[in-house]
Amino acid sequence: MAPPVSERGLKSVVWRKIKTAVFDDCRKEGEWKIMLLDEFTTRLLSSCCKMTDLLEEGITVIENIYKNREPVRQMKALYFISPTPKSVDCFLRDFGSKSEKKYKAAYIYFTDFCPDSLFNKIKASCSKSIRRCKEINISFIPHESQVYTLDVPDAFYYCYSPDPSNASRKEVVMEAMAEQIVTVCATLDENPGVRYKSKPLDNASKLAQLVEKKLEDYYKIDEGGLIKGKTQSQLLIIDRGFDPVSTVLHELTFQAMAYDLLPIENDTYKYKTDGKEKEAVLEEDDDLWVRVRHRHIAVVLEEIPKLMKEISSTKKATEGKTSLSALTQLMKKMPHFRKQISKQVVHLNLAEDCMNKFKLNIEKLCKTEQDLALGTDAEGQRVKDSMLVLLPVLLNKNHDNCDKIRAVLLYIFGINGTTEENLDRLIHNVKIEDDSDMIRNWSHLGVPIVPPDAIDNRLDSKEWPYCSRCPAVWNGSGAVSARQKPRTNYLELDRKNGSRLIIFVIGGITYSEMRCAYEVSQAHKSCEVIIGSTHILTPRKLLDDIKMLNKSKDKVSFKDE
Repeated sequence: MAPPVSERGLKSVVWRKIKTAVFDDCRKEGEWKIMLLDEFTTRLLSSCCKMTDLLEEGITVIENIYKNREPVRQMKALYFISPTPKSVDCFLRDFGSKSEKKYKAAYIYFTDFCPDSLFNKIKASCSKSIRRCKEINISFIPHESQVYTLDVPDAFYYCYSPDPSNASRKEVVMEAMAEQIVTVCATLDENPGVRYKSKPLDNASKLAQLVEKKLEDYYKIDEGGLIKGKTQSQLLIIDRGFDPVSTVLHELTFQAMAYDLLPIENDTYKYKTDGKEKEAVLEEDDDLWVRVRHRHIAVVLEEIPKLMKEISSTKKATEGKTSLSALTQLMKKMPHFRKQISKQVVHLNLAEDCMNKFKLNIEKLCKTEQDLALGTDAEGQRVKDSMLVLLPVLLNKNHDNCDKIRAVLLYIFGINGTTEENLDRLIHNVKIEDDSDMIRNWSHLGVPIVPPDAIDNRLDSKEWPYCSRCPAVWNGSGAVSARQKPRTNYLELDRKNGSRLIIFVIGGITYSEMRCAYEVSQAHKSCEVIIGSTHILTPRKLLDDIKMLNKSKDKVSFKDE
Protein backbone atom coordinates (compact mmCIF):
# COMPACT_ATOMS: atom_id res chain seq x y z
CA MET A 1 0.00 0.00 0.00
CA ALA A 2 1.25 3.50 -0.77
CA PRO A 3 2.18 5.62 2.26
CA PRO A 4 -0.30 7.47 4.43
CA VAL A 5 -0.06 11.22 4.74
CA SER A 6 3.10 12.16 6.57
CA GLU A 7 5.28 15.24 6.51
CA ARG A 8 4.01 16.94 3.35
CA GLY A 9 2.15 13.93 1.96
CA LEU A 10 1.41 14.31 -1.75
CA LYS A 11 4.06 17.00 -2.12
CA SER A 12 6.76 14.66 -0.82
CA VAL A 13 5.56 11.76 -2.98
CA VAL A 14 5.61 13.95 -6.09
CA TRP A 15 9.05 15.37 -5.34
CA ARG A 16 10.51 11.90 -4.75
CA LYS A 17 9.08 10.71 -8.06
CA ILE A 18 10.50 13.72 -9.93
CA LYS A 19 13.85 13.23 -8.22
CA THR A 20 13.93 9.56 -9.23
CA ALA A 21 12.45 9.83 -12.73
CA VAL A 22 14.20 13.02 -13.80
CA PHE A 23 17.26 14.06 -11.78
CA ASP A 24 18.60 10.61 -10.89
CA ASP A 25 18.01 9.53 -14.48
CA CYS A 26 20.26 12.20 -15.99
CA ARG A 27 22.71 12.65 -13.15
CA LYS A 28 26.42 12.78 -13.88
CA GLU A 29 28.80 13.45 -11.01
CA GLY A 30 30.14 16.99 -10.99
CA GLU A 31 28.04 18.09 -13.97
CA TRP A 32 25.79 21.16 -13.75
CA LYS A 33 22.80 21.71 -16.01
CA ILE A 34 20.43 24.47 -17.04
CA MET A 35 16.76 23.64 -16.48
CA LEU A 36 13.97 24.77 -18.82
CA LEU A 37 10.37 24.90 -17.56
CA ASP A 38 7.00 25.90 -19.02
CA GLU A 39 4.08 27.42 -17.10
CA PHE A 40 2.70 24.14 -15.80
CA THR A 41 6.01 22.59 -14.74
CA THR A 42 7.01 25.86 -13.04
CA ARG A 43 3.90 25.59 -10.88
CA LEU A 44 4.49 21.87 -10.37
CA LEU A 45 8.06 22.25 -9.14
CA SER A 46 7.18 25.32 -7.04
CA SER A 47 4.56 23.25 -5.24
CA CYS A 48 6.89 20.48 -4.11
CA CYS A 49 10.47 21.76 -3.86
CA LYS A 50 12.71 24.76 -3.19
CA MET A 51 15.60 26.21 -5.19
CA THR A 52 18.02 24.63 -2.70
CA ASP A 53 16.62 21.20 -3.62
CA LEU A 54 17.32 21.88 -7.29
CA LEU A 55 20.85 23.08 -6.55
CA GLU A 56 21.50 19.77 -4.81
CA GLU A 57 20.41 18.04 -8.02
CA GLY A 58 23.00 19.89 -10.10
CA ILE A 59 20.74 22.62 -11.50
CA THR A 60 22.56 25.94 -11.74
CA VAL A 61 19.99 28.06 -13.61
CA ILE A 62 16.24 27.79 -14.21
CA GLU A 63 14.85 29.38 -17.38
CA ASN A 64 11.39 29.98 -18.83
CA ILE A 65 11.21 28.00 -22.07
CA TYR A 66 8.90 30.61 -23.65
CA LYS A 67 11.36 33.49 -23.29
CA ASN A 68 14.28 34.47 -25.51
CA ARG A 69 17.55 33.31 -23.96
CA GLU A 70 21.23 33.70 -24.64
CA PRO A 71 22.90 30.45 -25.81
CA VAL A 72 25.10 28.57 -23.32
CA ARG A 73 26.60 26.02 -25.68
CA GLN A 74 29.07 24.54 -23.23
CA MET A 75 26.26 23.32 -20.93
CA LYS A 76 23.63 20.61 -21.21
CA ALA A 77 19.97 21.48 -20.70
CA LEU A 78 17.25 19.60 -18.87
CA TYR A 79 13.79 20.26 -20.33
CA PHE A 80 10.93 19.47 -17.95
CA ILE A 81 7.85 20.41 -19.98
CA SER A 82 4.25 19.56 -20.83
CA PRO A 83 3.68 17.63 -24.09
CA THR A 84 1.98 20.57 -25.81
CA PRO A 85 2.65 22.05 -29.27
CA LYS A 86 3.66 25.37 -27.67
CA SER A 87 6.30 23.86 -25.37
CA VAL A 88 7.63 21.48 -28.02
CA ASP A 89 7.95 24.31 -30.57
CA CYS A 90 9.95 26.33 -28.03
CA PHE A 91 12.26 23.37 -27.52
CA LEU A 92 12.74 22.94 -31.26
CA ARG A 93 13.71 26.61 -31.62
CA ASP A 94 16.56 25.96 -29.18
CA PHE A 95 17.95 23.25 -31.47
CA GLY A 96 16.98 24.62 -34.88
CA SER A 97 20.30 23.72 -36.46
CA LYS A 98 23.77 22.63 -35.36
CA SER A 99 25.11 26.17 -35.66
CA GLU A 100 22.14 27.74 -33.88
CA LYS A 101 21.53 25.32 -31.02
CA LYS A 102 21.53 27.01 -27.62
CA TYR A 103 22.91 24.14 -25.51
CA LYS A 104 25.39 21.29 -25.78
CA ALA A 105 22.69 18.60 -25.50
CA ALA A 106 19.14 18.09 -24.24
CA TYR A 107 17.44 15.82 -21.71
CA ILE A 108 13.67 16.01 -22.24
CA TYR A 109 11.14 14.87 -19.65
CA PHE A 110 7.45 15.24 -20.41
CA THR A 111 4.88 15.44 -17.62
CA ASP A 112 2.53 13.11 -19.49
CA PHE A 113 2.04 11.08 -22.67
CA CYS A 114 3.59 12.83 -25.67
CA PRO A 115 1.43 12.46 -28.83
CA ASP A 116 3.11 10.71 -31.74
CA SER A 117 2.81 13.83 -33.89
CA LEU A 118 4.93 15.86 -31.46
CA PHE A 119 7.37 13.02 -30.80
CA ASN A 120 7.96 12.50 -34.53
CA LYS A 121 8.45 16.24 -34.97
CA ILE A 122 11.21 16.19 -32.36
CA LYS A 123 12.75 13.04 -33.82
CA ALA A 124 12.88 14.52 -37.32
CA SER A 125 14.36 17.85 -36.23
CA CYS A 126 17.06 17.26 -33.66
CA SER A 127 17.35 13.64 -32.50
CA LYS A 128 21.17 13.79 -32.42
CA SER A 129 21.12 16.49 -29.75
CA ILE A 130 18.84 14.51 -27.41
CA ARG A 131 20.34 12.35 -24.66
CA ARG A 132 17.01 11.35 -23.06
CA CYS A 133 13.32 11.69 -23.98
CA LYS A 134 10.91 10.28 -21.39
CA GLU A 135 7.39 10.65 -19.97
CA ILE A 136 7.15 10.70 -16.16
CA ASN A 137 3.35 10.76 -15.71
CA ILE A 138 2.85 13.62 -13.27
CA SER A 139 0.25 15.93 -14.77
CA PHE A 140 -1.24 17.48 -11.64
CA ILE A 141 -0.27 19.92 -8.91
CA PRO A 142 0.09 18.68 -5.30
CA HIS A 143 -1.60 21.69 -3.72
CA GLU A 144 -1.39 20.39 -0.16
CA SER A 145 -0.42 17.15 1.54
CA GLN A 146 -3.89 15.68 0.81
CA VAL A 147 -5.09 18.00 -1.97
CA TYR A 148 -4.31 18.05 -5.70
CA THR A 149 -5.51 20.11 -8.64
CA LEU A 150 -5.35 19.56 -12.39
CA ASP A 151 -4.76 23.30 -12.77
CA VAL A 152 -7.48 23.63 -15.44
CA PRO A 153 -10.02 26.22 -14.18
CA ASP A 154 -11.30 26.70 -17.76
CA ALA A 155 -12.75 23.17 -17.61
CA PHE A 156 -15.60 24.56 -15.49
CA TYR A 157 -16.94 26.56 -18.42
CA TYR A 158 -16.65 23.75 -20.97
CA CYS A 159 -18.14 21.09 -18.67
CA TYR A 160 -21.19 23.15 -17.65
CA SER A 161 -21.85 25.62 -20.47
CA PRO A 162 -25.22 24.89 -22.14
CA ASP A 163 -23.89 26.16 -25.51
CA PRO A 164 -23.97 23.16 -27.93
CA SER A 165 -21.12 24.67 -29.97
CA ASN A 166 -18.79 23.84 -27.05
CA ALA A 167 -19.50 20.08 -27.25
CA SER A 168 -16.37 19.12 -29.19
CA ARG A 169 -14.16 21.21 -26.93
CA LYS A 170 -15.80 19.60 -23.90
CA GLU A 171 -14.82 16.16 -25.20
CA VAL A 172 -11.20 17.28 -25.52
CA VAL A 173 -11.25 18.71 -21.99
CA MET A 174 -12.76 15.51 -20.54
CA GLU A 175 -10.11 13.36 -22.28
CA ALA A 176 -7.33 15.56 -20.92
CA MET A 177 -8.77 15.48 -17.38
CA ALA A 178 -9.00 11.69 -17.51
CA GLU A 179 -5.34 11.44 -18.50
CA GLN A 180 -4.35 13.77 -15.67
CA ILE A 181 -6.37 11.81 -13.10
CA VAL A 182 -4.60 8.62 -14.19
CA THR A 183 -1.26 10.28 -13.39
CA VAL A 184 -2.57 11.03 -9.87
CA CYS A 185 -3.40 7.34 -9.40
CA ALA A 186 -0.08 6.23 -10.92
CA THR A 187 1.93 8.57 -8.70
CA LEU A 188 0.15 7.10 -5.66
CA ASP A 189 0.78 3.59 -7.08
CA GLU A 190 -2.95 2.89 -7.09
CA ASN A 191 -5.23 1.19 -9.59
CA PRO A 192 -8.49 2.14 -7.87
CA GLY A 193 -12.03 1.02 -8.36
CA VAL A 194 -13.72 3.91 -10.16
CA ARG A 195 -17.13 5.09 -8.97
CA TYR A 196 -19.18 8.15 -9.86
CA LYS A 197 -22.19 10.07 -8.62
CA SER A 198 -24.96 9.37 -11.10
CA LYS A 199 -26.76 12.64 -10.35
CA PRO A 200 -27.30 15.51 -10.98
CA LEU A 201 -25.60 15.40 -14.43
CA ASP A 202 -23.81 12.79 -16.55
CA ASN A 203 -20.37 14.46 -16.56
CA ALA A 204 -19.17 12.24 -13.71
CA SER A 205 -20.32 9.10 -15.52
CA LYS A 206 -18.56 10.05 -18.75
CA LEU A 207 -15.34 11.04 -17.00
CA ALA A 208 -15.36 7.87 -14.89
CA GLN A 209 -15.64 5.70 -18.01
CA LEU A 210 -12.72 7.55 -19.60
CA VAL A 211 -10.57 7.22 -16.47
CA GLU A 212 -11.31 3.50 -16.13
CA LYS A 213 -10.30 2.84 -19.74
CA LYS A 214 -7.11 4.88 -19.40
CA LEU A 215 -6.23 3.12 -16.13
CA GLU A 216 -6.56 -0.22 -17.92
CA ASP A 217 -4.32 1.00 -20.74
CA TYR A 218 -1.77 2.51 -18.36
CA TYR A 219 -1.34 -0.57 -16.21
CA LYS A 220 -1.15 -2.88 -19.22
CA ILE A 221 1.95 -1.11 -20.47
CA ASP A 222 3.49 -0.09 -17.12
CA GLU A 223 6.05 -1.96 -14.98
CA GLY A 224 7.64 -3.88 -17.83
CA GLY A 225 4.39 -5.09 -19.33
CA LEU A 226 3.04 -6.59 -16.07
CA ILE A 227 -0.66 -5.97 -15.54
CA LYS A 228 -1.39 -4.39 -12.16
CA GLY A 229 -4.56 -5.63 -10.52
CA LYS A 230 -7.05 -3.40 -8.74
CA THR A 231 -5.81 -2.07 -5.40
CA GLN A 232 -7.94 -1.48 -2.30
CA SER A 233 -8.41 2.20 -3.10
CA GLN A 234 -11.48 3.80 -4.62
CA LEU A 235 -11.76 6.84 -6.87
CA LEU A 236 -15.00 8.81 -6.54
CA ILE A 237 -15.85 11.24 -9.36
CA ILE A 238 -18.45 13.90 -8.60
CA ASP A 239 -20.11 16.78 -10.44
CA ARG A 240 -19.84 20.18 -8.76
CA GLY A 241 -23.62 20.41 -8.40
CA PHE A 242 -23.57 17.44 -6.01
CA ASP A 243 -23.20 19.75 -2.98
CA PRO A 244 -23.98 23.40 -3.74
CA VAL A 245 -24.51 24.47 -0.11
CA SER A 246 -20.90 24.24 1.07
CA THR A 247 -19.74 26.42 -1.82
CA VAL A 248 -21.67 29.52 -0.70
CA LEU A 249 -21.71 29.27 3.12
CA HIS A 250 -19.45 31.61 5.09
CA GLU A 251 -16.95 29.34 6.86
CA LEU A 252 -15.54 30.15 10.31
CA THR A 253 -12.56 27.83 10.18
CA PHE A 254 -9.33 29.75 9.70
CA GLN A 255 -8.15 28.87 6.18
CA ALA A 256 -11.57 28.88 4.53
CA MET A 257 -12.54 32.13 6.26
CA ALA A 258 -9.31 33.89 5.30
CA TYR A 259 -9.51 32.96 1.61
CA ASP A 260 -13.17 33.96 1.50
CA LEU A 261 -12.96 37.33 3.25
CA LEU A 262 -9.46 38.59 2.44
CA PRO A 263 -7.75 39.39 -0.90
CA ILE A 264 -5.32 36.43 -0.79
CA GLU A 265 -3.88 35.69 -4.23
CA ASN A 266 -1.50 32.81 -5.04
CA ASP A 267 -1.52 31.92 -1.33
CA THR A 268 0.11 35.28 -0.53
CA TYR A 269 -1.26 37.32 2.37
CA LYS A 270 -0.41 41.03 2.53
CA TYR A 271 -0.51 42.81 5.86
CA LYS A 272 0.87 45.76 7.80
CA THR A 273 2.93 45.60 10.97
CA ASP A 274 4.82 48.46 12.63
CA GLY A 275 3.63 50.68 9.79
CA LYS A 276 5.35 48.52 7.18
CA GLU A 277 3.68 46.52 4.41
CA LYS A 278 4.70 42.88 4.41
CA GLU A 279 3.84 39.65 2.60
CA ALA A 280 3.64 36.06 3.80
CA VAL A 281 3.04 32.87 1.85
CA LEU A 282 0.54 30.51 3.47
CA GLU A 283 2.18 27.14 2.91
CA GLU A 284 2.67 23.78 4.57
CA ASP A 285 6.33 24.46 5.33
CA ASP A 286 4.91 26.67 8.07
CA ASP A 287 4.13 24.23 10.89
CA LEU A 288 1.96 26.75 12.72
CA TRP A 289 -0.22 27.27 9.63
CA VAL A 290 -0.71 23.51 9.31
CA ARG A 291 -1.56 23.34 13.02
CA VAL A 292 -4.23 26.06 13.02
CA ARG A 293 -5.62 26.31 9.46
CA HIS A 294 -8.58 24.00 10.07
CA ARG A 295 -9.48 25.32 13.51
CA HIS A 296 -12.35 27.64 14.35
CA ILE A 297 -11.33 31.30 14.24
CA ALA A 298 -12.16 31.75 17.95
CA VAL A 299 -9.71 28.96 18.88
CA VAL A 300 -7.00 30.49 16.67
CA LEU A 301 -7.39 33.89 18.33
CA GLU A 302 -6.91 32.26 21.74
CA GLU A 303 -4.07 29.95 20.78
CA ILE A 304 -1.63 32.24 18.97
CA PRO A 305 -1.23 34.81 21.79
CA LYS A 306 -0.64 31.90 24.21
CA LEU A 307 2.14 30.58 21.99
CA MET A 308 3.73 34.02 21.80
CA LYS A 309 3.73 34.24 25.60
CA GLU A 310 5.28 30.78 25.88
CA ILE A 311 8.12 31.72 23.52
CA SER A 312 8.68 35.04 25.30
CA SER A 313 8.87 33.31 28.69
CA THR A 314 11.28 30.67 27.34
CA LYS A 315 13.46 33.39 25.84
CA LYS A 316 13.51 35.38 29.11
CA ALA A 317 14.35 32.27 31.11
CA THR A 318 17.30 31.58 28.83
CA GLU A 319 18.45 35.20 28.95
CA GLY A 320 18.51 35.08 32.76
CA LYS A 321 21.37 32.58 32.74
CA THR A 322 24.81 34.17 32.40
CA SER A 323 26.98 31.11 31.93
CA LEU A 324 28.95 30.82 28.71
CA SER A 325 27.06 27.70 27.69
CA ALA A 326 23.71 29.44 28.30
CA LEU A 327 24.78 32.44 26.22
CA THR A 328 25.97 30.10 23.47
CA GLN A 329 22.63 28.33 23.48
CA LEU A 330 20.76 31.64 23.36
CA MET A 331 22.80 32.78 20.35
CA LYS A 332 21.91 29.53 18.60
CA LYS A 333 18.24 29.85 19.50
CA MET A 334 17.72 33.53 18.67
CA PRO A 335 17.09 32.95 14.93
CA HIS A 336 14.69 30.17 15.92
CA PHE A 337 12.87 32.50 18.33
CA ARG A 338 12.67 35.23 15.71
CA LYS A 339 11.32 32.81 13.10
CA GLN A 340 8.69 31.44 15.48
CA ILE A 341 7.52 34.85 16.59
CA SER A 342 7.40 36.24 13.03
CA LYS A 343 5.14 33.33 11.98
CA GLN A 344 2.87 33.95 14.94
CA VAL A 345 2.67 37.66 14.12
CA VAL A 346 1.59 36.75 10.56
CA HIS A 347 -1.17 34.44 11.72
CA LEU A 348 -2.33 36.78 14.46
CA ASN A 349 -2.64 39.56 11.87
CA LEU A 350 -4.47 37.17 9.55
CA ALA A 351 -6.88 36.12 12.29
CA GLU A 352 -7.54 39.70 13.36
CA ASP A 353 -8.17 40.78 9.76
CA CYS A 354 -10.70 37.95 9.47
CA MET A 355 -12.41 38.99 12.70
CA ASN A 356 -12.60 42.64 11.64
CA LYS A 357 -14.51 41.57 8.52
CA PHE A 358 -16.60 39.16 10.56
CA LYS A 359 -17.66 41.73 13.16
CA LEU A 360 -18.40 44.33 10.48
CA ASN A 361 -20.96 42.38 8.43
CA ILE A 362 -20.62 38.63 8.58
CA GLU A 363 -21.50 37.71 12.18
CA LYS A 364 -25.30 38.09 11.87
CA LEU A 365 -25.20 36.80 8.31
CA CYS A 366 -23.68 33.50 9.49
CA LYS A 367 -26.63 32.78 11.78
CA THR A 368 -29.06 33.37 8.91
CA GLU A 369 -27.01 31.14 6.61
CA GLN A 370 -26.97 28.31 9.16
CA ASP A 371 -30.75 28.53 9.65
CA LEU A 372 -31.32 28.45 5.88
CA ALA A 373 -28.84 25.64 5.23
CA LEU A 374 -30.01 23.39 8.08
CA GLY A 375 -33.70 24.26 8.12
CA THR A 376 -33.49 24.61 11.90
CA ASP A 377 -32.50 27.47 14.20
CA ALA A 378 -29.82 27.51 16.91
CA GLU A 379 -32.26 25.91 19.38
CA GLY A 380 -33.00 23.08 16.98
CA GLN A 381 -36.48 24.30 16.14
CA ARG A 382 -37.63 23.82 12.55
CA VAL A 383 -37.65 26.98 10.43
CA LYS A 384 -41.29 27.35 9.39
CA ASP A 385 -40.84 30.13 6.83
CA SER A 386 -37.40 30.47 5.22
CA MET A 387 -38.40 33.73 3.53
CA LEU A 388 -38.83 35.42 6.92
CA VAL A 389 -35.28 34.31 7.78
CA LEU A 390 -33.93 35.61 4.46
CA LEU A 391 -35.63 39.04 4.34
CA PRO A 392 -33.52 40.82 7.04
CA VAL A 393 -30.37 40.02 5.03
CA LEU A 394 -31.87 41.33 1.80
CA LEU A 395 -33.01 44.56 3.47
CA ASN A 396 -29.69 45.19 5.21
CA LYS A 397 -27.77 47.88 3.28
CA ASN A 398 -24.47 46.85 4.89
CA HIS A 399 -24.39 43.57 2.98
CA ASP A 400 -22.97 43.68 -0.53
CA ASN A 401 -24.71 42.04 -3.48
CA CYS A 402 -22.46 38.97 -3.36
CA ASP A 403 -23.45 38.18 0.24
CA LYS A 404 -27.12 38.70 -0.59
CA ILE A 405 -26.86 36.40 -3.59
CA ARG A 406 -25.24 33.74 -1.40
CA ALA A 407 -28.13 34.02 1.06
CA VAL A 408 -30.72 33.83 -1.75
CA LEU A 409 -29.01 30.70 -3.07
CA LEU A 410 -29.08 29.04 0.35
CA TYR A 411 -32.78 29.83 0.57
CA ILE A 412 -33.40 28.24 -2.86
CA PHE A 413 -31.19 25.21 -2.15
CA GLY A 414 -33.00 24.68 1.15
CA ILE A 415 -36.45 24.48 -0.45
CA ASN A 416 -35.22 22.50 -3.51
CA GLY A 417 -36.04 25.26 -5.97
CA THR A 418 -38.55 28.08 -6.19
CA THR A 419 -41.07 29.44 -8.68
CA GLU A 420 -40.13 31.73 -11.55
CA GLU A 421 -42.40 34.39 -10.10
CA ASN A 422 -40.75 34.23 -6.68
CA LEU A 423 -37.24 34.27 -8.19
CA ASP A 424 -38.08 37.32 -10.35
CA ARG A 425 -39.44 39.12 -7.31
CA LEU A 426 -36.32 38.36 -5.26
CA ILE A 427 -33.97 39.54 -8.01
CA HIS A 428 -35.97 42.74 -8.55
CA ASN A 429 -36.34 43.63 -4.87
CA VAL A 430 -32.67 43.07 -4.10
CA LYS A 431 -31.69 44.96 -7.27
CA ILE A 432 -29.33 42.28 -8.54
CA GLU A 433 -30.59 42.10 -12.13
CA ASP A 434 -27.04 42.47 -13.52
CA ASP A 435 -25.87 39.49 -11.46
CA SER A 436 -29.00 37.36 -11.68
CA ASP A 437 -27.14 34.74 -13.73
CA MET A 438 -25.13 33.95 -10.58
CA ILE A 439 -28.41 32.41 -9.38
CA ARG A 440 -30.13 31.18 -12.54
CA ASN A 441 -27.07 29.45 -14.04
CA TRP A 442 -26.85 26.95 -11.19
CA SER A 443 -29.40 25.00 -13.20
CA HIS A 444 -26.59 24.19 -15.68
CA LEU A 445 -24.85 22.35 -12.82
CA GLY A 446 -27.97 20.24 -12.31
CA VAL A 447 -29.04 22.18 -9.21
CA PRO A 448 -32.79 22.88 -9.02
CA ILE A 449 -33.41 26.62 -9.14
CA VAL A 450 -36.89 26.90 -10.64
CA PRO A 451 -38.13 23.31 -11.12
CA PRO A 452 -38.41 21.31 -7.85
CA ASP A 453 -36.15 18.30 -7.34
CA ALA A 454 -34.64 16.15 -4.63
CA ILE A 455 -31.05 15.05 -4.10
CA ASP A 456 -30.42 11.66 -2.51
CA ASN A 457 -27.19 11.67 -0.50
CA ARG A 458 -26.90 7.94 0.21
CA LEU A 459 -23.74 6.35 -1.12
CA ASP A 460 -25.31 3.20 -2.52
CA SER A 461 -24.46 1.24 -5.66
CA LYS A 462 -27.34 2.72 -7.64
CA GLU A 463 -26.34 6.30 -6.90
CA TRP A 464 -22.59 5.54 -6.99
CA PRO A 465 -22.13 2.87 -9.70
CA TYR A 466 -18.77 1.25 -10.37
CA CYS A 467 -17.08 1.49 -13.75
CA SER A 468 -14.89 -1.47 -12.88
CA ARG A 469 -15.22 -4.94 -11.46
CA CYS A 470 -14.82 -4.83 -7.69
CA PRO A 471 -12.35 -6.97 -5.76
CA ALA A 472 -14.01 -9.32 -3.29
CA VAL A 473 -12.87 -7.23 -0.34
CA TRP A 474 -15.01 -4.28 -1.46
CA ASN A 475 -18.00 -5.57 0.42
CA GLY A 476 -19.16 -2.27 1.87
CA SER A 477 -18.12 -3.25 5.41
CA GLY A 478 -14.93 -1.19 5.38
CA ALA A 479 -12.84 -4.32 6.00
CA VAL A 480 -9.89 -4.58 3.63
CA SER A 481 -6.78 -6.73 3.51
CA ALA A 482 -3.20 -5.50 3.73
CA ARG A 483 -1.32 -5.27 0.46
CA GLN A 484 2.33 -5.84 -0.26
CA LYS A 485 4.61 -2.84 -0.31
CA PRO A 486 4.82 -1.45 -3.87
CA ARG A 487 7.97 -1.84 -5.91
CA THR A 488 8.16 1.87 -6.66
CA ASN A 489 11.09 3.17 -4.61
CA TYR A 490 9.75 6.68 -3.91
CA LEU A 491 6.89 5.22 -1.84
CA GLU A 492 8.34 4.23 1.51
CA LEU A 493 5.68 3.33 4.05
CA ASP A 494 2.97 0.73 4.27
CA ARG A 495 -0.45 1.45 5.76
CA LYS A 496 -1.57 -1.92 7.08
CA ASN A 497 -5.23 -2.94 6.91
CA GLY A 498 -6.03 0.36 5.26
CA SER A 499 -7.30 1.89 2.07
CA ARG A 500 -7.20 5.13 0.18
CA LEU A 501 -10.16 7.17 -1.01
CA ILE A 502 -9.32 9.46 -3.94
CA ILE A 503 -11.98 12.07 -4.71
CA PHE A 504 -12.25 14.19 -7.84
CA VAL A 505 -14.80 16.99 -8.18
CA ILE A 506 -15.48 18.32 -11.68
CA GLY A 507 -15.52 22.11 -11.44
CA GLY A 508 -13.58 23.06 -8.32
CA ILE A 509 -13.37 22.29 -4.60
CA THR A 510 -13.79 24.58 -1.62
CA TYR A 511 -11.49 25.04 1.36
CA SER A 512 -14.13 23.52 3.62
CA GLU A 513 -14.15 20.38 1.46
CA MET A 514 -10.36 20.27 1.64
CA ARG A 515 -10.59 20.45 5.44
CA CYS A 516 -13.03 17.53 5.47
CA ALA A 517 -10.46 15.30 3.73
CA TYR A 518 -8.08 15.81 6.64
CA GLU A 519 -10.80 15.40 9.27
CA VAL A 520 -12.07 12.12 7.81
CA SER A 521 -8.51 10.77 7.58
CA GLN A 522 -7.95 11.64 11.23
CA ALA A 523 -11.25 10.14 12.35
CA HIS A 524 -10.80 6.92 10.32
CA LYS A 525 -7.15 5.99 10.60
CA SER A 526 -7.53 3.07 8.19
CA CYS A 527 -8.70 5.33 5.34
CA GLU A 528 -6.64 8.11 3.82
CA VAL A 529 -8.64 10.69 1.85
CA ILE A 530 -7.01 12.52 -1.05
CA ILE A 531 -9.25 15.19 -2.60
CA GLY A 532 -8.75 17.03 -5.87
CA SER A 533 -10.41 18.97 -8.62
CA THR A 534 -9.88 21.08 -11.68
CA HIS A 535 -9.02 24.03 -9.40
CA ILE A 536 -9.57 25.57 -5.95
CA LEU A 537 -12.67 27.70 -5.39
CA THR A 538 -13.71 30.59 -3.23
CA PRO A 539 -17.42 31.52 -3.12
CA ARG A 540 -16.87 34.73 -5.05
CA LYS A 541 -14.79 33.07 -7.78
CA LEU A 542 -17.41 30.37 -8.19
CA LEU A 543 -20.24 32.87 -8.57
CA ASP A 544 -18.21 34.78 -11.17
CA ASP A 545 -17.65 31.54 -13.10
CA ILE A 546 -21.32 30.55 -12.89
CA LYS A 547 -22.37 33.97 -14.16
CA MET A 548 -20.41 33.36 -17.38
CA LEU A 549 -21.84 29.92 -18.19
CA ASN A 550 -24.55 31.19 -20.54
CA LYS A 551 -22.16 33.55 -22.33
CA SER A 552 -20.49 32.65 -25.63
CA LYS A 553 -16.87 31.57 -25.26
CA ASP A 554 -15.57 34.68 -27.05
CA LYS A 555 -16.93 36.72 -24.11
CA VAL A 556 -15.17 34.55 -21.49
CA SER A 557 -11.64 35.29 -20.30
CA PHE A 558 -9.71 32.04 -20.18
CA LYS A 559 -6.56 31.33 -18.21
CA ASP A 560 -4.18 30.93 -21.14
CA GLU A 561 -5.29 34.07 -22.92
